[in-house]
Amino acid sequence: MANDKHKLAAGIERYLAALSRLYARDGKRTLQEIVINAQVRVVEEWTYDRWDGGIYGHALYLTLPESLFLEASRDRDQIQASIARDLNGLHNFQSEHIAEVFLEMEVKEDGDWRQESGLLISTAKTIAPDQAKRIWGAEGFRLFLSHKTEVKREAAALKEELKVFGVSAFVAHEDIHPTRAWQSEIESALHSMDGFVAIMTEGLHDSLWTDQEVGFALARGVPVVALRMGKDPYGFLGKFQALTTGWGDAPEGIVKLLINRDRMFSAYLQALRTCTSFNDGNVLARVIPAIENLTAQQIDELVTVTNENAEVRYSFGFRGNKPSQYGDGLISHLHRLGTRRFARDNRTDVIVPASTVVRQAKLSDDIPF
Repeated sequence: MANDKHKLAAGIERYLAALSRLYARDGKRTLQEIVINAQVRVVEEWTYDRWDGGIYGHALYLTLPESLFLEASRDRDQIQASIARDLNGLHNFQSEHIAEVFLEMEVKEDGDWRQESGLLISTAKTIAPDQAKRIWGAEGFRLFLSHKTEVKREAAALKEELKVFGVSAFVAHEDIHPTRAWQSEIESALHSMDGFVAIMTEGLHDSLWTDQEVGFALARGVPVVALRMGKDPYGFLGKFQALTTGWGDAPEGIVKLLINRDRMFSAYLQALRTCTSFNDGNVLARVIPAIENLTAQQIDELVTVTNENAEVRYSFGFRGNKPSQYGDGLISHLHRLGTRRFARDNRTDVIVPASTVVRQAKLSDDIPF
């Protein structure tokens, strides 16, 4: 149990949660899975350096599910050192630090922020990286689309339209290879998904498989979207807000409901990096008003990817110029999401801190002509 005099040890869960978000933004999925699925134990005063101002070093034990521990075992020393270093980079306590991190093999412990991450590993089935890549293809937010056979073409089209937002969707009738056991493949997709969409068309409840898919998603605790397409959510789905929309507006609506999840926001940033047209830039911009809050680092990342991709930077949606239907542009939303002010640099046409632009203007005013 943490001693009150050691604030780092007492607040370790808060720093692990922050570390999870950091790894999500950096794309370090394995490290994030370790932090999220670990049962945590702190041994205080593992070391004490009286020659350096009296610094206490704590030992942090991360007890992992067997499958995850075995996956990390070959690089255990490097992983332990990385987590210790990264944790110490997140706090400002001068008299204590994490001296050692130890990975152990045990069972996972549930927790609110771990559950909400959508990355908790089921002990019933482990999905190998090559298997996940075969199912989901390119990296992105892994979204399972549960649907009736009658709308398989519409679901397949929805899958393609979601790609522009950085979403890698799974459609059972479209994605399962004929030679593979379809039930096993669906189970693998359910075990490795980041989010779930139930396409609520008439007769969905008649399918035993769709109901089981819904139950699996609810049990795993991943984000769930009930897409109302003529059918109201029923059972446990009734506690989720349904998205009433047509097929054409569904991709944007789904992403807006998910964008405040770290995994979805990271996928969205990657979509901005790889955007290849002004039109796609305008489509991506329509999601920005749904973002409710960002950290300072997330704001910096959003500004960076916008500045680095001309297809995004010059799109009407991100610039905020005419036509007016594209909205006020990224800068107005940056001001909504944080306290810092931004402006567009007239010389380089990139977004910079407003103070920089003002300072440049004052320097220009001092030059005699």
